[in-house]
Amino acid sequence: MKVHFSFCACVCVSREVHELNPPEVSDCVLQFASWGNHSQQLVYIFENNIYYQPDVKSSSLRLTSSGRDGLIFNGITDWLYEEEVLHSSAAHWWSPSGSSLAFLTINDTLVPNMHLPRFTGMLYPRGQQYPYPKAGQMNPEVTLYVISVNGSMHATQLLYPDSLQRRDLYISMVQWVTDECLAVRWLNRPQNSSILTLCYTHTGKCVPKHIMTSDKWIDRQNEKPAFSKDGETFFVTLPLRSGGRDSFRHLTMMSEQISMRHLTSGTWEVTEILTYDEKWNSVVSTVDPFHRKCLSCSVFKPHCSFYEASVSPDRQAVLLNCRGKPHTHYRDSHPGGQQVNERFRLDWADVLVSCDDVIVARLDGRGSGFQGQQILQDVYQRLGLVETEDQLSAYGGFLSSILLLSHGSELRCGAAMSPVFDWQLYGTLLLNVTRSENLRFLILHGTADANVHFQHTAELVKLLSMINVNYRSQIFPDEGHDVISRRYTLHSLVSFYKECFADNLSVPMETSDDD
Repeated sequence: MKVHFSFCACVCVSREVHELNPPEVSDCVLQFASWGNHSQQLVYIFENNIYYQPDVKSSSLRLTSSGRDGLIFNGITDWLYEEEVLHSSAAHWWSPSGSSLAFLTINDTLVPNMHLPRFTGMLYPRGQQYPYPKAGQMNPEVTLYVISVNGSMHATQLLYPDSLQRRDLYISMVQWVTDECLAVRWLNRPQNSSILTLCYTHTGKCVPKHIMTSDKWIDRQNEKPAFSKDGETFFVTLPLRSGGRDSFRHLTMMSEQISMRHLTSGTWEVTEILTYDEKWNSVVSTVDPFHRKCLSCSVFKPHCSFYEASVSPDRQAVLLNCRGKPHTHYRDSHPGGQQVNERFRLDWADVLVSCDDVIVARLDGRGSGFQGQQILQDVYQRLGLVETEDQLSAYGGFLSSILLLSHGSELRCGAAMSPVFDWQLYGTLLLNVTRSENLRFLILHGTADANVHFQHTAELVKLLSMINVNYRSQIFPDEGHDVISRRYTLHSLVSFYKECFADNLSVPMETSDDD
């Protein structure tokens, strides 16, 4: 099973080979391996347990022993934390000197399992089970530990805030501040209460530094603060009321002496804090919803309106990467996402606009990010309703299904890729179905989709058959959320719309496998 934040890599740096083969395991798959912060430190994971080597020639040391396949994860994420919380397959963090390792233990013992069947390549179909908490079901229990790799190897638990319940909390951000202190952000299950704490490795105590609440939900919970070297001063982005009744995220400084000071203001947003330079007493950040620019940098190209920036380890240089001339494109528009900006990219929609008589339009309506809290949070408990009113298009297959079934008299055709149908599997959804004889509906879905299960398409097809809606389905056996048969998928979509609009759209020329 592959999700968005997993990856495979093979890098050869020398001809000398050292096998990662701890005596506690045999015939097991290596789940993760990476270098530490000091010299040739290695950390790697077998059977959901963490192993450590001071260098490549040393014997392995097992740091955890509680790991159980599909149940207890040490140092790596389960499906929920990889896909929805940390957006990473790793759940461990080295201290600056490499003397300690912080890691999560994720316990999925009480989380219901989802079964993904595999249909091809065998006489009898087999399947894979993995923990998948749906709406209202048990979440994993998560615990944060710190272990010293230079000492007794004893793991110290960092204690969660008393106001949160252990079973119903998320750890959305972990960051080392010094070798003895970590910044940890804790989030309750409704995601409307967030606590930023400083946790001390010797005692395990976590001291709240900032508490944020909302009557809807809190965004940007993965954001890492920029700290001073002593950890006493830090910078975050917080909503600041500007331009009437709306709030926009702006750069904010906090310290023991100054509880809170907003450093920027206006009807625009700081999108990212890159670093804090104490020598020059400056913060490097990027701003603006559409034109990404470096707030603290003075070198710009006049023709470039979208920058990406990265800071050198010594904080003495900033690499500004111009992503091209202004060019509108769109992407997945989940709540907090953004479709319209000026980052250069070529995708399928651009090919259609360039080669065929097609107009592609996308809007950032209610629910989109970087335009203030009011626009972002207007979809609270109304997913799929206000977006439909605003722009008749949003997060892909989900809204395509809603639009075609509820506005069939206004639309001629639509395609849904891996559509979310029943939010009981994610939440709740109400459809006001209207029938139209001229409606054309194409549904595409991989049967091994671990994010939006094929169960959604099965429920949708059942409903369409009951109400006699004209639909066509394209099934990809044993393929996941990101369908591998990309060329065939695009060919099917172009052919579908060609039939629908009865014009002379041409199918884009197929490129070679090497392109």
